[in-house]
Amino acid sequence: MSHPRDIIREPVVSEKSYALIEQNAYTFNVAKTATKPQIKDAIEEIFSVKVRKVNTLNRKGKRKQNRRNGTWGKRPDVKRAIVTLAEGDSIDLFEA
Repeated sequence: MSHPRDIIREPVVSEKSYALIEQNAYTFNVAKTATKPQIKDAIEEIFSVKVRKVNTLNRKGKRKQNRRNGTWGKRPDVKRAIVTLAEGDSIDLFEA
């Protein structure tokens, strides 16, 4: 995974992630094998900002039951990164 877009999959859009934007922290879904230094380098290269801190978390997928035939399935596991930027930097996630 050398390309930054292979590491950073997509931004997370939720109320909790919007609340973190006020604290200059942004949340992204990342590749399962990505490390904190790789995530930091990818964010700095893609958005041209200075990253101060990277926190990662692994979320297990929920077990869900099919309504039609009652079988059980599982949503995929996801790795997230909460990236805190340096003062004065910001990312415009929803550019027109």
